Amino acid sequence: MPASRRQSLSLSSSWVAPSIISPPITDSEGWTESWKNVLARDIIDEQVVSVEADTTVEEACETLLSEDVHCLAVKTPAINGSKCIGLFDFSDVNAFLTLAATSHTLHPEDLLDKPRSNEIVAAARAGHVPVRLVSNYSDKNPLEILPNNATVISLLRLFSRGVHRALILSASCGDFDGYVSDRGLLAWFASYAAKTPSLQSYLSNPLHSLSLPSLNIYAAVIGTTSSSKVLDAMRLMSEEGVSSVAVVDDETGALLSAVSVTDIGKIVVPSQSKHVLFTPLHQFISHIKEADGSTDGADKYPVYSVSAANPLTYTMEKLLATNAHRLFVTADSRPSSPIQTSTTYGSLSGIVSIVDILSLFARLANISDVDPTMMQRHRRTSSASSHSSSSDHDLFLRSLSRSSSRTSIQRRSSFVIPPVIGGRNHSIRSSISSLESLQKS
Repeated sequence: MPASRRQSLSLSSSWVAPSIISPPITDSEGWTESWKNVLARDIIDEQVVSVEADTTVEEACETLLSEDVHCLAVKTPAINGSKCIGLFDFSDVNAFLTLAATSHTLHPEDLLDKPRSNEIVAAARAGHVPVRLVSNYSDKNPLEILPNNATVISLLRLFSRGVHRALILSASCGDFDGYVSDRGLLAWFASYAAKTPSLQSYLSNPLHSLSLPSLNIYAAVIGTTSSSKVLDAMRLMSEEGVSSVAVVDDETGALLSAVSVTDIGKIVVPSQSKHVLFTPLHQFISHIKEADGSTDGADKYPVYSVSAANPLTYTMEKLLATNAHRLFVTADSRPSSPIQTSTTYGSLSGIVSIVDILSLFARLANISDVDPTMMQRHRRTSSASSHSSSSDHDLFLRSLSRSSSRTSIQRRSSFVIPPVIGGRNHSIRSSISSLESLQKS
């Protein structure tokens, strides 16, 4: 993988990793026995909204937005009603839009080993892309179904391998009670810990002391600079198999925000103009960050980072409050207050995600084969695009390393992102009904 796409920054040489803290065995055994008695259906946090397999991808996007849901079940007719054949979410939207916007750069031989991409391109040029073709096109959204008597342990087995949601079968055959998402399970663990002093005490330890392989703290940071375009961020998320990327300042390397596939779905899809794809990220993020997610009310926008010295309890609270799937870890050799502002960030040193934290709980429950990076490795192997321009990512490298090279941001103050709400039905169709509509003039 080209080094220009990913960058890992270590802490200063004076920083020494502390010993990993493990809970008393009697405590962890007691927690695990309790988790075995909690049914997954009792913590369902998303209801099932479905579309037919031959529904157009435009109509499926409309349903995602109008129903304000994170995922759709794709169904096909069956003898006894209908059968769920897959899922469709904003990661799939991002992967599809990235393919649509870049397909004019692909040669026929580029699609030879990607029959699904080839089929999507052909369908798009014919003017009708059924959602079944785009279901789990991102490789982030596999169909996972659990029985009605599944427990929290059953969920941990799935989520600790990188899965993000599971359908729970209802007691009546062939139907579903709803989804449990990884975020829903994290919220349940936060609530459980609040009522369980021994677990709350364990989770109050700093991140750097809690099983680094699980929390993945010093993994490579995937990000881009604020002068990069929206399409650059979309392509990066698709190629790297992640749901969000860091956005850093070109001049200082400071973390400004993050852009996620949900942002892409809620801003780019309803846009009345393809030009939104080519706007700089520093303008894009100013439109999508609202005044929430700060635990103390001091931040104007959510800040998607923590220090390795912050406790896991605070990290869980911040993930839930910001509605993010991952937080970026900043290098800080000193213990720091959880209350931070956007001017205090140092070098990015890694990430911590919901999956990382659920993997920690899976290890506490002695679940075998815990591998939070398994799905991501698979997504990178089957990436919808195998190459891209490295210029923006080279700039990202220079910004993170704070080299003497400086690249000014080309600001276009007159650019306005098209309305998100007005004219939704027409604008979605005009935006994604054909490949040509998303390609740069």
